[in-house]
Parts: sequence; structure tokens; C-alpha cells
Amino acid sequence: MLGVGLALATVAGVSGVAGGLLAVSLSSAPLQQQPLSAAEEEVFSHETPISSTGNLRLPRLTRPVNILVLGIKVLTSDINEVPPELRGLRHHALVDSFEGRSDSMLLLRFNPQTEQLVVLSLPRDTRTRVRGRLTKLNEANVYGGPALAAESVSDLLGGVAIDRYVRINVQGVEKLIDALGGVNVNVPVDMRYQDDSQHLYINLKAGEQTLDGNKALQFLRFRYDAQGDIGRVQRQQMFMRALTEQALNPATIARLPQILSVIQSNVDTNLTVEELVALVGYGAQINRSNVQMLMLPGNFSSYQDFALSYWLPNHSEIASLVDQYFGFGTQRAAAGSSPSRVRIAIQDSTGSAVAVEALTRTLRDSGYANIYIDKTLNQPLPISRIVAQRGDGATAELVHRFLGMGEVRVESTGALNSDITIQLGEDWMDGLGEPL
Repeated sequence: MLGVGLALATVAGVSGVAGGLLAVSLSSAPLQQQPLSAAEEEVFSHETPISSTGNLRLPRLTRPVNILVLGIKVLTSDINEVPPELRGLRHHALVDSFEGRSDSMLLLRFNPQTEQLVVLSLPRDTRTRVRGRLTKLNEANVYGGPALAAESVSDLLGGVAIDRYVRINVQGVEKLIDALGGVNVNVPVDMRYQDDSQHLYINLKAGEQTLDGNKALQFLRFRYDAQGDIGRVQRQQMFMRALTEQALNPATIARLPQILSVIQSNVDTNLTVEELVALVGYGAQINRSNVQMLMLPGNFSSYQDFALSYWLPNHSEIASLVDQYFGFGTQRAAAGSSPSRVRIAIQDSTGSAVAVEALTRTLRDSGYANIYIDKTLNQPLPISRIVAQRGDGATAELVHRFLGMGEVRVESTGALNSDITIQLGEDWMDGLGEPL
């Protein structure tokens, strides 16, 4: 479901050799499966090149680049012309197509000036204008393909330029994970769901395990709990983090031919081969701590106000996030919020009430008054995580330095209503914080 965001992370994480292999493997085949009209091409920024070559070197990025990634799910019930091999089925089968609703959406910012990769998750149920009509963001690809999707995302974010797009269907994601040999992921809770009309059967047990393509798709498609699509966005970020770390394994390079074959057969993009190689090369060099995963600020709608379930964007917070992470050039770091205004959630993995109480007391003694205990994690963490849930990395760094333990993660995998989520690990127990 994360599409080429996953593929890029995988290929880029292996080694610099990947760029050369990618160029050779894809040079003879078009990456764009469906051409754009002249008007659609104008939606994407082509004013200045995003990559360059010289002195017989592989292409490299020359400026910050924003790429919209769309994971597409199309069922036989969504189209008029059903492929012959799928006719007569009594369920809504998945179709190998790029023309359905975007089941997942990411905006990736590759920024060579700050040496960062920013991943902004855009919930599919975001209520916004698509061709002037208020609807869900995931409708844009149906009505006008990648150009309208890019235009709608740009408008939602206050005019952020979209340089290129990438679309991949769900079958492509399943094949990609199988080409990788599976991905090791901690499934946070038991996941069970059955929909006979789609032949969608989700049955995963909680705990750390290796997911093959089919099980990975179950993990990524599951959204049948209290958090709905937002919980799925969080799990997608967890999955991307796990995939990126696995891609660093040298053994993955042996699987590059299969990975490249999946990209070639299941991707539609207006990236050129040279540009794709430049992105891979950039990803191969980036420090994993500089990968920052955010979620579009907003809140759930209420059933009293809307008949449908929406994610209602918070435009003032979006403007602040865009200013910090999607401004042209170097990122402007925030100074950090006043401790009394910071909402801190604690998610415990130690099983020690004494540890949680000591952390709460330490934070309160230092002015952090807005603290609450959130869910207990299902897996012990050796190192605590200071999660900047809403992208406020500066405040997360302040908390990190004050506590003297853990690692900062700019991602949206913590408590939804928090500014900072502390996922408490064994390092706190080992005395890196207050003695217990």
C-alpha cells in the first residue's frame, strides 16, 4: 500500500550499486504506463531539473523534490470492463489497474540541502475540495488521475509544488514484499477481519514476526478498529521504518532483480530513469535518523455533523508543518514549545508501574504538567522513543536532552492526541533517567 515509497526505500537502502543496476534494468522500458495530456503535465513542476549527470557519474539530486505516491486499490465492482479472467466471479476481486481510489497517499520530500527525507501521510478520508467539490481526498485519482490528485494535495497544503507522481496497485505491493523475502514487523494487536464480498480475510496474531506479501497486505489494509484509517496510517509508518532498516541488510542485494521487475511491471510514474536513479542514490546515503514521518494534522469528524467518516484537516497546523518541512531550501527549526503547553503521552513497555510513576514525577517537576498514561506496548523496548507525534522535533529534542535517555523519532506512531509520546523502554530502568 505504500507503493514506490517502499520500493525506493528498499532499493536505496541496499548500496550505491543499486543505482547502476536500476538504470540498466529499467532503461529499455517506459516507467509511465499512462501518458498525461499537456494540461495535466503542467500540474507538475518542470521549471528546473531535479537531477544532473557529469564526469561519467550516476545522476544526483540537485534540489529538493516533492513526490506524490498513490497506492491504488481497484475492485471488479469499480469498473465497467472487467478483464475476461475475472468475469463470473462471485466476489469483488482486485484488478491490476491504476484508475481507482487511492487507498494510501504519501508526499515524499527528498531534500539534499538538509540531507533529509520527509514522509507526509495523507489519510484517504481527508475532507477537502476536489475539482471544487467537498469530498474525500482519495476520490481525486478516480476523477482525474495523478494530475488531479497532485493538484488537490497541493491545494490542501497551501500551494506546495508537486514535482512528480508515482502510482502502484496493491498487487504490486504484495509482489514487492515477496521479492524482498518478507519483512520483520511487530504486529501491535491481534488483527481479524472478514469480508466475503472482497475475499478479504485478515488474521494476524500480535507480536514480532516475518510477514510475507499476503500477510503484509493484511497488515497494511487493516483499518477495522477504533482508529480506522488513522490507525492504519500509523501502522504504515511502522512498516516503512521496519522495511527501511531491513533494506540495509547486504543480503537484500541478491533480490534486486526481483525487486526491479516488480517496479517495472506494477508502477506508473512520470519520473525518468535518470531521476529515479538520482533518488535511489540519495536514499542510499541518507542517515536513517534523518527520515522524518509525519501525518496530516487534523481530527476525526463526528457522526452528528457528517453522515460519512472524515479526517478534518487542521489548516493552521498544516500551515505550520508545511512551513517547517516543505519550505524551499533549508528547514527552519522550531525553538520548542513551552513545557506547560506540551501534551505528553506515556506508553509503557517495561511493565513497571514504578518506572512510569518516576517518569511522570520527573516530567511534572520540570514544568511538563499536561501528561497522561496511554496504552501499554506489547513488546519491550531496549531504548525508549521520544516520538514527535505532530512533527515538533525541537520539543522532542528538549525532552530527550532533559531525560538523558532514549532516541528521538519524528513520526506519527504515538498517541494521536499528544504532541510528544514517550514510549518507555529498558534504558529508563537501567538508570539513565531518575533512579527508581
